[in-house]
Amino acid sequence: MTKKDKVNYVLETLDELYPTIPVPLDHKDPYTLLIAVLLSAQSTDVRVNQITPLLFAKADNPFDMVKLTVDEIREIIRPVGLSPMKSKGIYGLSQILIDKYDGKVPESIELLEELPAVGHKTASVVVSQAFGIPAFPVDTHIHRLIYRWGFSSGKNVVQTERDAKRLFPKEVWNKLHLQIIWYGREYSPARGWDLEKDVITKTIGRKTVLNEYHKNKKNR
Repeated sequence: MTKKDKVNYVLETLDELYPTIPVPLDHKDPYTLLIAVLLSAQSTDVRVNQITPLLFAKADNPFDMVKLTVDEIREIIRPVGLSPMKSKGIYGLSQILIDKYDGKVPESIELLEELPAVGHKTASVVVSQAFGIPAFPVDTHIHRLIYRWGFSSGKNVVQTERDAKRLFPKEVWNKLHLQIIWYGREYSPARGWDLEKDVITKTIGRKTVLNEYHKNKKNR
């Protein structure tokens, strides 16, 4: 298979498995999505979805959020981890959204990245899922799979994003990054990986990855 064949195979297989894509984080607008994505850093979507209703019941917009203190925010979000940094970020970015953007979330990765506690991945998720602007946020699942499939060297997420954007057509980025996340969770996890279930890696996977898998299996 050529690289182009492999890309097409991935797109076709993922479209069959995930014709419609559920967005992992519960939200109702760009602001609540931004907060949910920020909270998801080094946490699970399940945990975040348990905590955001409690937070949004008190404040689901920047104007209400700044009426809370950083400590009050921290107390609510404590279960998701990194609460000292995240609570300061949530309060700080809410104040900036009021001061600079009339309480609205900007539709630009660059402007979002200027907000406290908002990194490139968070900004990319927000523009892609809230505004439909093409972006390719790379999380651990995508980083792992793009490497396993031989599409990137796996050196770092910046390189993975660059390679993925070069290989896959722009019009599918927003759907594709979610499809890969769901596929990674269900069929190609980091732990407890069963290659027999992972049809994509089994078919087009990087030779060294497949050899390593079989070697480890033999040694068990």
